[in-house]
Amino acid sequence: MQKEISIILTPHQVDNIEILKKILAKKLSVTEEEISGYHLLRKSIDARSGNVKVNMQYRVFVGEEPTPTEKIKVDYKDVSQSNQVIVVGSGPAGLFAALRLIELGLKPIVFERGKEVKERKKDIAQLNRNAKLDPESNYSFGEGGAGAFSDGKLYTRSKKRGNYRKIYEVLHFFGAQDDILINAQPHIGTDKLPTIIANIRQQIIESGGKFYFNSKVIGLVIENQEAKGVELENGAQVFGEGVILATGHSARDVYKWLHKQNIELEAKPFAVGVRVEHSQYLINKIQYHNSSEIKYLPAANYSLTTQANERGVYSFCMCPGGFIIPAATSENEVVVNGMSPSHRNSKYANSGIVVEVRLDDLSDFSEHGVMAGLRFQEHLELLSFQNANQYQKAPAQRLKDFVEGITSKDLPETSYFPGVVSSGMHEWLPKRIYSALKKGLLDFDKKMKGYVTNDAVVLGVETRTSSPIKIPRNDENLEHISIKNLYPCGEGAGYAGGIVSSAVDGERCAEKIAEKFFSTGKK
Repeated sequence: MQKEISIILTPHQVDNIEILKKILAKKLSVTEEEISGYHLLRKSIDARSGNVKVNMQYRVFVGEEPTPTEKIKVDYKDVSQSNQVIVVGSGPAGLFAALRLIELGLKPIVFERGKEVKERKKDIAQLNRNAKLDPESNYSFGEGGAGAFSDGKLYTRSKKRGNYRKIYEVLHFFGAQDDILINAQPHIGTDKLPTIIANIRQQIIESGGKFYFNSKVIGLVIENQEAKGVELENGAQVFGEGVILATGHSARDVYKWLHKQNIELEAKPFAVGVRVEHSQYLINKIQYHNSSEIKYLPAANYSLTTQANERGVYSFCMCPGGFIIPAATSENEVVVNGMSPSHRNSKYANSGIVVEVRLDDLSDFSEHGVMAGLRFQEHLELLSFQNANQYQKAPAQRLKDFVEGITSKDLPETSYFPGVVSSGMHEWLPKRIYSALKKGLLDFDKKMKGYVTNDAVVLGVETRTSSPIKIPRNDENLEHISIKNLYPCGEGAGYAGGIVSSAVDGERCAEKIAEKFFSTGKK
């Protein structure tokens, strides 16, 4: 007999096999000896009350041999002689688009402006030591995109758009840990992601696809309102049955050359703010209600949202047990983001705290038209650079000082490797942004008592939450609304917000290309 059951355990019971087996046997009304094995299917932590609970779902085998958990079976065909599709960018959207094209019998040709992930790690290490930023190889650009050096969060709210479970299983197939198939809020970790990304690239190449690094696309080849291929920085033109544009929202030059080619773009709302860092110890105490079982629990996270000045203020990309990183892609800008290793074992916890930016907030940049939001982001990043006044150091302020409008005399230790410089961010952030952040943070302190403290630090600025521009496409076939065979994809196109939703969007675009290609009899 096999039976799926759900039980609730205390944190210290989770890894105690003897206690677990007793509870399973009692739940099923059998003896412990009759249980021949079990598989953990799902795990989530409920910390809403003082008594932290762990919800567990198991498949239990009684009186029969346990069967192994089924693994995904993916048919990666030999597509070396197949018609080719161009994929611009090798972030989650681009990589999963390429894999799906192979499954469907088409040959992906992937162009990546940056370096392979192993070489990219060297440039990032140099950047953390305040060395010169490489504009084509950094935390945002290179194999794996911005997701390669991140927390690797896999949970998504976009579960109606595609098979998000398959994304987990494919990542697991290429080397992600078993936990991502079990945890309610799965993550991979910045230490694991590079190997997984390299494994995916190897599969693409072994299946006959092509992968080109240091190959910056600077334009589309268009004939009669149809994308025929792409133009590279070296002057070469490459043609294919379609172009999947999966460049990420930091590739601002892409928006600029699209605009120059008169390809329709749309402005969209986005969010900007700061990154706040606490000790993980404090966040654990707050979230786990100072439970005596904290030592059995993982690094706590949080998700906060409120309204201030009639606009949303919320936490973004919360990284428990993580680090703050320099996410700039050009000189003369300072941008911060967060990442966590797989064990989330840093002593710090950080999160973006950001404010909704509406289109009517951009009147000062209206002369830039559809690029107004992009120019606003660049303006904030320049302010951040100028107010740190030291290469890649970040302007910073103690959190309580920030809320009270006081420039900090000194700063606590932070995880930000290039270093921080005390700055009165309340003075130079746009008033509407600072005012909303202040009110939002005070509300968050009510929800998490002790959140606003001078032991925490605020770093500026967090501007790359999402794209300020959408590349509009048809809902049905996912092609650009006026350029045939152009498939805007992922975060950079305005259709995703994280690793999983980007990967799902990449797969969907690949499916639409294959559907169109084979339906025309070109096979």
